[in-house]
Amino acid sequence: MSTAFPGRPSADDLLVLLAVGRSGRFVTAADQLGLNHTTISRRIAALEQTLGGRVLTRVTGGWELTDLGRDALAAAEAVESAVKSLAADAGGNRVLAGKVRLSATDGFSAYIAAPAAAAVRRRHPDIAVELVATTRRASQQRSGLDLEVVVGEPRVRRATATHLADYRLGLYGSRAYLREHGAPATIDDLARYPLVYFIDSMLQVDDLDLASGHVPTMRESVTSTNVFVHVEATRASAGLGLLPCFMADRHADLVRVLADSVAVTLGYWLVARTETLRRPEVAAVVAAIRSMIDDQRDALLGAG
Repeated sequence: MSTAFPGRPSADDLLVLLAVGRSGRFVTAADQLGLNHTTISRRIAALEQTLGGRVLTRVTGGWELTDLGRDALAAAEAVESAVKSLAADAGGNRVLAGKVRLSATDGFSAYIAAPAAAAVRRRHPDIAVELVATTRRASQQRSGLDLEVVVGEPRVRRATATHLADYRLGLYGSRAYLREHGAPATIDDLARYPLVYFIDSMLQVDDLDLASGHVPTMRESVTSTNVFVHVEATRASAGLGLLPCFMADRHADLVRVLADSVAVTLGYWLVARTETLRRPEVAAVVAAIRSMIDDQRDALLGAG
């Protein structure tokens, strides 16, 4: 059921609300719209005066929509859709444009998000995709980010969290390392081997921290905040690496050991504002990511 507004809001003011509602920040909205912070603030104030109430409320790190703001946002999306419908290619197909910023872990960014972004660009060359590679918990304020992919089910407010896929960690050694030191035959044998994994004191993701509990007797070898360093250190015979199967299995010089005993299953989760997910360019990126995951599902689980 639609809300009857006391006054007729300006389409420009609604589009400003749309930008702020999606990003949670005046500065980010100003950047996207080519306006300054003062103009954004003035537009929001004018919209609130027209509608007779607050459309935004201040929260830590940014702004969130009020109930009235969410009603107004629906009208703003209709305005945006009408404007964008005027843009079509020679075949009459709708042209998607805009910038989508995605934060994801290093491995996901390289092997899932990057090819998905390339696929989106081939179909919609006016969409720009920014990939921020980092391994961390989902942020409570998604200012400056449209999408986040994190490891483990997140606890978030004012956002939607959706399970994308499971993936598996396995224990790997280089062929050269295993020739020199031999392969472990049992879990107890692992006490003789050094572990290549994350820096324990700097690891922010609980599920990744718990994963090392599957090999508790192993001492640290080369550790890093970057999973590509784990792979390369393992290839260089620094020890046995606890590695994502979909990354390690790409290298013929890496051999998985104790596959039946050490198989850690973790989940990738997508986090975004509900309003952001309705943007056509964001929806196109999410669809491409899901398609890429479907193509690599066996590899993610170490069965490819």
